[in-house]
Amino acid sequence: MSVYLYRWGKLAFRRKWIVLPVWLVLFLVLGGLGAQLQKPMSNSFDIPNLPSERATEILDKHFPGMSAGFQFDAVTGTYVIGAPPGQRLTDPANRAAVEALITGLAALDIVDHGTPLTDPITAAEEMGCLTGDRQSPEFASKCSSAPLNVLNPTEPDSVAVLNVPFTIKEFTDVTADDRKAAYDVADAARAAGLTVELSGSIAMEQEQPSGKSEMIGMGFAFLVMIIAFGAIVAAFVPIITALVGLGAAMSLIFLGTSVLEVPSFTTFLASMIGIALSIDYALFIVSRYKHELAVQDSAEEAAGTALATAGAAVVFAGLTVIIALVGLSIVGIRFLTFMGLGGAIAAAFAVITAITLMPALLGAFGRFLFKPKLPLIAQHDPEDDTAVTNGMRVGRLIGKAPALTLILSVIVLGLLAAPAINMNLGLPGEDSMPKTSTVRKAYELRTEGFGAGSNGVLNVAVDLSGVAPDRRDAAVTALRDELSGYPDMDYVTEPEFSADQQGAILDGVPKTGPNDQATKDLVRDARNAEGELKTQYGMEYGITGTTAIYADVDHALLSKIVPYLAIVACAAFLLLIAVFRSVLVPLTAALGFLLSMAATFGATVLIFQEGKLGLIDEPRPIVSFLPIMLIGLVFGLAMDYQVFLVTRMREEYVHGKSPRNAMIFGYHHGARVVTSAAIIMIFVFGSFLMESDATAKSMGFALAAGVLFDAFLVRMVLIPSLLVLMGESAWWMPKWLDKIVPDIDVEGAKLHALRKKSEKPPMTPVR
Repeated sequence: MSVYLYRWGKLAFRRKWIVLPVWLVLFLVLGGLGAQLQKPMSNSFDIPNLPSERATEILDKHFPGMSAGFQFDAVTGTYVIGAPPGQRLTDPANRAAVEALITGLAALDIVDHGTPLTDPITAAEEMGCLTGDRQSPEFASKCSSAPLNVLNPTEPDSVAVLNVPFTIKEFTDVTADDRKAAYDVADAARAAGLTVELSGSIAMEQEQPSGKSEMIGMGFAFLVMIIAFGAIVAAFVPIITALVGLGAAMSLIFLGTSVLEVPSFTTFLASMIGIALSIDYALFIVSRYKHELAVQDSAEEAAGTALATAGAAVVFAGLTVIIALVGLSIVGIRFLTFMGLGGAIAAAFAVITAITLMPALLGAFGRFLFKPKLPLIAQHDPEDDTAVTNGMRVGRLIGKAPALTLILSVIVLGLLAAPAINMNLGLPGEDSMPKTSTVRKAYELRTEGFGAGSNGVLNVAVDLSGVAPDRRDAAVTALRDELSGYPDMDYVTEPEFSADQQGAILDGVPKTGPNDQATKDLVRDARNAEGELKTQYGMEYGITGTTAIYADVDHALLSKIVPYLAIVACAAFLLLIAVFRSVLVPLTAALGFLLSMAATFGATVLIFQEGKLGLIDEPRPIVSFLPIMLIGLVFGLAMDYQVFLVTRMREEYVHGKSPRNAMIFGYHHGARVVTSAAIIMIFVFGSFLMESDATAKSMGFALAAGVLFDAFLVRMVLIPSLLVLMGESAWWMPKWLDKIVPDIDVEGAKLHALRKKSEKPPMTPVR
């Protein structure tokens, strides 16, 4: 590979005014097609074969049309109405304001008028819940499902809920005008003194990336590269390749929306990957090019050599990222598959621009690339074996006491990993919305009036077709008694039978919120009870609703982590065997990754779930899909740093140095670029903490922490320590394996042989 990249690097450098226009045309064509053929992205969060789908099937069978409200992309809306402090909604003026709100909703075009809206106060009155002994068990049983908080012991009749059907088919069809109309219709009630907030998908705004995070990350990356190169112009080259690579990748993703339904989450990961990897890979090649300029006969030769060595490492580093991201498809969850594919496309373009566009840019900038030279910055060339850099100093320190540095790094990672034991997963729901949003206010008002469990009702759909007609009432009663008997269940509503009497629905309201582990355990226990009830009565049932779906998603994602990690790790392990011509080096690389992942999970739990250090205002469960996304992405990046740093150590070992000296000089050569690349990644990912979305914040932090721990503790301390301790055995590979593993020559040994062969032999003097 090194020979092919060497030849291409020289050609692209020499024919720069052909390569650059070709790239420009390609970029414009992709951008134009993407802009013209782009279709709206989907916000669908569908996951196939979830247990909650059983409830949907039963509803479709016995209650046609009712299951539509439980689809991920369904347009739902619930108005949560609160009385002024110290008053009740049943007071004449407040009741009149509620009636006026319903009249206004009835006149709204986007409201489905096929089903008349029911005044929650009138409904409670018809249920007999405005009179009687509210402390009696009979009253509680009868009025538990009332849309008015008649059972609230401190402020009864102060909060009501009004479910409103809308004519909009899918969430992606909701416009800003629709959201405004749905919210503004309650302005008259608010003017009358009521608090009216709106929850449900009709009020959810589709989060659009602000671009602020990317700009902050790009700006900091520029500063880091100025320091790394000691020059301003050179720092622009990685920025150019990053913009071109990310733009081309995004255009291709947008183009894909014309033939596929692409989830909107896809671009979030692609933008992270595209910026970070493009800059990292360009940084690696430009750093090597800077050194080669000092030792080669021409700039063209330097470009070819830089691409043959650093470029080869970039190719295989990029392959590990692509493997990890494409591997997300084995999870079998559509939105994760597309996120992985989007990230893989961005990673692929990062590699392509690095090895095709980069040498042409080096040629275009020519002698101006490393000018003006900045004073006091990057004074020592890390490729100069006689210079004493910080990398050399750290390498020598590790070489003197490898056992101590190994033990210290493991202890630090272990301490950071400890909080991960308490990790609780959940999906971003209404409780994770910004406090200023109407959705969040509706959640809190409903919790205040009806309890936290009212935001995560368990919808139980019962199939009675296998139950004898005279036993159906008894069967449903037994199920209701079973559910009511759980200590974490607040109450269960009276059943509603289908028209054919072969189906029934009832709601269970937990005492805890949708993302609480106690609620998820309640879902599990309720489902486990089906076997005995089916044996006794012949009935079947399914449980759906927000809480049930959250629990199902958590289980689906967690169950896939181990097989996913195994497949990706094995694939990368085999690839790294070919890169390093070793068995133990790839093995230690994978084991070190497990430590860095555990530390990352622990730090994320500590900050976002337990709320330590005061970095966030509202602790909440870790987003369900974060662990598997984190594993996929950070694994690829970890192998990047492994390739960048350890290939330099292997290069020194192949050229005759002892294992200890090979580590020290390889560290000396690679530490600056790996440090710069890791710092760039940390700030690119960390800049997403600036976003308002809680999911983006937690993912940005976790990715930044993952890079921090893996790059600086594992790749730059733990792995070098192990290489010294293992000595010659670190580079051992069985002879039979050596024969079948292709020699990809990342170190450029074949390039040296090619040069030596092409050298003209000295002329023999004529006698």
